[in-house]
Amino acid sequence: MDFSFSPQEEEFRQELRDWLARNLPAGWLEGQRSLPEDEQERAIFLRNWQRTLYEGNWAGVSWPKKYGGRGASLMEEVIYQQEMARVKAPPVLNIIGIGMIGPTLMQMGTEEQKAKYVHKILSGEEIWCQGYSEPNAGSDLAAIQTRAVREKGRWVINGQKVWTSYAHLADRCFLLARTDSTGKKHEGITAFLVDMHQAGVQTRPIHQMSDHRDFNEIFLTDAVAYDEDIVGQVNDGWRVSIALLMHERVGVARQVFALQQQFDDLVAMSKALTQKGRPLIEDPLVRARLADFYAKTRGALLNYYRNLTQTMKRGVPGPEGSLDKLASSELGKEMLGYAVSLQGPHGTLWKEDAWVDGQWQDGYMFSYGLTIAGGTTEIQKNIVAERILGLPKDIKS
Repeated sequence: MDFSFSPQEEEFRQELRDWLARNLPAGWLEGQRSLPEDEQERAIFLRNWQRTLYEGNWAGVSWPKKYGGRGASLMEEVIYQQEMARVKAPPVLNIIGIGMIGPTLMQMGTEEQKAKYVHKILSGEEIWCQGYSEPNAGSDLAAIQTRAVREKGRWVINGQKVWTSYAHLADRCFLLARTDSTGKKHEGITAFLVDMHQAGVQTRPIHQMSDHRDFNEIFLTDAVAYDEDIVGQVNDGWRVSIALLMHERVGVARQVFALQQQFDDLVAMSKALTQKGRPLIEDPLVRARLADFYAKTRGALLNYYRNLTQTMKRGVPGPEGSLDKLASSELGKEMLGYAVSLQGPHGTLWKEDAWVDGQWQDGYMFSYGLTIAGGTTEIQKNIVAERILGLPKDIKS
């Protein structure tokens, strides 16, 4: 297999590198990468960063040009993800809109929906969230209980969503609600585009152990949507939701590039920290663990390239994204945990008191959420077993 890039692709890489050098926040490339602690200030910072990406035509690198994207090839998108991981670029605030909802609307939305929403998603003018999980319907998406009833030419929605990223900042929500209970539980679900600023929608941030409040509960009390807010057809939301999840898992899977950078940072920390006057990396046990992580991260990268080849042949992402999602979330958590343990008692210190970069502790706590986001580890294993390995379906109790 040839892992080299063409001259045109290397030109694309250099163009992106030059742009990043000119446009990243001041001091970012020199290591001054901390985001504002205040939630609102951080949101403003990230919104401005997305606007910078948008104005440079880098916000939707793989989006078609007619929707405001760059129309990059799949390999150029790989290069984009590699370079963003290399410089540890600030996250994109509207990542749910750009990575999931926008592509789903381009694939399955009406022309009116595309014209109304897609451009604003890319520019960051409207922030989106995804209303899937509920208190009693997490991994079992078909068990949702939020209901939408058609009354007087509109849909009235009542229910609750939970673990909804960025709902406290969102202008709109891609929301699943039950519209029919007479068939199988995965039937009778409809996808709505819901205005988050109406009186019938309330959000409550969830205070996480990482001290962030990016996850939220959403309470819907007679919230309103209309026929033009439905994606696909009434009672066809299951098919629409699966399409969105495919885009989500592909996006999460690209974290495999961040794994490579994370490993390099772990090696650097092992060289910087000392025990009894010797760098930790000289300890045979540490070196053995690093060698194990190198093999795993390299294997994850090569497997991603193999799965990418399948996507290029089919033209659409497939179940192989679950393999990449598993590797990025589980291996990432494992490496972050080891980084904290290498710090010994100092690993318990937080943020500004941390012995080394406090992002290790912050990342470790956040990593547990990544084993749930986009489908839990257990769900991904079932997908791999059933849809890739051809094993029998999981027997439900």
